[in-house]
Amino acid sequence: MKTNHWADEAAAKIIFEKGEKELYTCASGITPSGTVHLGNFREIISVELVVRALYDMGKNVRFIYSWDDYDVFRKVPANMPKQEELKNCLRLPITMVPDPWDRDSSYARHHEVEVENALPSVGIFPEYLYQAQRYQSSRYAQGIRRALEKRDVLKDILDKFRDEEHKIQGEWWPVSVFCEKCSKDETEIDSWDGEWGLSYNCKLCGNREKLDIQKAKGIKLTWRVDWPMRWEYEKVDFEPAGKEHHSSGGSFDTAKHVCREVYSWDAPVTFRYDFIGLKGTPGKMSSSKGQVVDLSEVLKVYTPELTRYLFAGTRPNTEFTISFDLDVIKIYEDYDKTERIAFKMEAAKDDAAYQKEKRIYELSQIGENGRTPSLENAQKPYQIPFRHLCNLIQIADGDIDKTLADLADASGDKDLIKQNFPALKTRAQCAKYWVENCAPEDFRFRLLPAGSKAGRTLSDTEKKAVKILRDDVICNIEEFTDDKSCASAIYAAAEKVGIDGKALFNAAYQALIGKDQGPRLANFLRTISKDRLLSILKDY
Repeated sequence: MKTNHWADEAAAKIIFEKGEKELYTCASGITPSGTVHLGNFREIISVELVVRALYDMGKNVRFIYSWDDYDVFRKVPANMPKQEELKNCLRLPITMVPDPWDRDSSYARHHEVEVENALPSVGIFPEYLYQAQRYQSSRYAQGIRRALEKRDVLKDILDKFRDEEHKIQGEWWPVSVFCEKCSKDETEIDSWDGEWGLSYNCKLCGNREKLDIQKAKGIKLTWRVDWPMRWEYEKVDFEPAGKEHHSSGGSFDTAKHVCREVYSWDAPVTFRYDFIGLKGTPGKMSSSKGQVVDLSEVLKVYTPELTRYLFAGTRPNTEFTISFDLDVIKIYEDYDKTERIAFKMEAAKDDAAYQKEKRIYELSQIGENGRTPSLENAQKPYQIPFRHLCNLIQIADGDIDKTLADLADASGDKDLIKQNFPALKTRAQCAKYWVENCAPEDFRFRLLPAGSKAGRTLSDTEKKAVKILRDDVICNIEEFTDDKSCASAIYAAAEKVGIDGKALFNAAYQALIGKDQGPRLANFLRTISKDRLLSILKDY
């Protein structure tokens, strides 16, 4: 398979660097310390796209997603309810923090469920690993002991990437402990007996005890040791990371040394993914600050395929913005063009462009069992421009079923519409949500009731113009087979009254929707039923 898509390039690099294997393990993960936002989703889908590329190359793949839910609860995000109650839970493991919505077993589980419920809708099905369960069941006991045995080596590795001011001072331990009595991590290590005994004291409640590493539930490796320990434990071949982790001397630099020198495993193949911005929102998204948009919010505006397309069509190391304004229309248009090229309904400029657009389109589809669907036997899509769909929904007063029924009645492709009905309905639901919640005010409209008067008082000339538009154009609307011929008739009506086209447009929009402007008038009139138009304008 020859392609220049970045996911295929990453897959080929994994095979080259890790060699031929019976199973390749690709990993991703996040701490559910707050809303899992689109920046986090970028890592998930970036890994999933590489997983698909490996599958397409005939490889067996394990795709793991790690919930780092044994991390400490350090800060209450601004968008969380019950702020004071949550503040009382600081320094607990996040799996012990109650769910402030009273829905799930813990604060961590609430955020995990939100993601786990959303990912299947975009065709992503990882194997979830819950780190609290794994630590509490002592699954990592051997990895913890290894870190204690090599703590001098670990200290040297960490200090290697620090200036003199930030080097580790005094006695240092690669582990932390959640107190067995108060469950918080306000503890300090007293000693390790060289085998399985670890002693600590709690600075908060005064508890002191010696733990058996093989049985204790509260011992956890520090982040820069925990990450590489799990690479070796899960035999990870590929895991990307954000630009902050990939900075010089950052956590990935230290982790790959720890992985090799302490755990005797080569670090996974990786790449850096960049930040995602929101149109009109400064800076990057932050769970801790509560400035977030999650996957479920995006899926209200973009179909699952469009959502995948945003990421499949953009290299991970490129920063980009998710738009919820008028750019949404352009993004739908871009996707539709890619679809037409993929199905050879529109010619690409050359074969390289065709292969690129086809591959992006393939990776944007949901498929079955997380696999890339083939276009060989795929049904021909039915396309309706997003802008036009938004207008149709508003003409139908927001009734999606009526919109699609009218579309089928007006179309010569009823069978094609029927075959594509589920996808059309999803697009219509996105269009309705976008119009009602995101579109600028001048994009929105609602047809006036029958016999209504304009939004503002019309002059006698404007009233005359509306009457002539009704009698000369709308009464004969079925005679116009395209927008161009209808537009010519509209301009002829304006000339008959002795006003310019713009003045007639303003009067017509006022009479129909109570605004000075609206959708392109010729297409607008041809889209609305003749009887409805005449009922609105009957008193002019």
